[in-house]
Amino acid sequence: MASGERKTLNPPQTPPPPETISSPSDGWIQRIVTPTAIAGVVGGCAGTVSKHRKVHGLAHMSATYAANLAIVAATYCGMREMVRASRHSEPDDLINSALGGFASGALLGRLQAGQLGAVRYSVGFAVIGTAIDYATQRLRPKAASYMAVAQNVDSWRLPEWSPIQIMDEEERAAKKAREKQLYEERRRQLGLSDDNS
Repeated sequence: MASGERKTLNPPQTPPPPETISSPSDGWIQRIVTPTAIAGVVGGCAGTVSKHRKVHGLAHMSATYAANLAIVAATYCGMREMVRASRHSEPDDLINSALGGFASGALLGRLQAGQLGAVRYSVGFAVIGTAIDYATQRLRPKAASYMAVAQNVDSWRLPEWSPIQIMDEEERAAKKAREKQLYEERRRQLGLSDDNS
């Protein structure tokens, strides 16, 4: 190497960040736990209006309905996710819903009502589960736009004709003075004095 030449060293290059790999379990809380919790709440509410609540008690019926509906929802959602993972498909694929409903209905129907029940339950779960998933997919954009509007609370204004009005300090003081005057007039009309109270 000549004395006038300088050797430049390349700084060490950092390796690129690893790509995020989407696993089948990503989003399982939204697809399994949330629907199961919602089903439990709906079941509990249904138990409060059950015709059997007078015989067995309100708390018992609410807990029974909540547990049963949560078990059904967890089984359906779990089977739907198992089908999705085995098919390597998207979460919103309705084939997953139909196959998951068929499998969960067969399992729960067999446990509840034997072989004939397995056939009836599997068809029912497939149809109802797919219909619910289809409706959910169709309503999701509308719900998102509604939530965006609902979160912008500052833009909410009560109409002028509403009996609920937000008062400032002056209006609140005037209202308090009117109420005090009406109170005193009422006491005079009834013949009450400060001594008789």
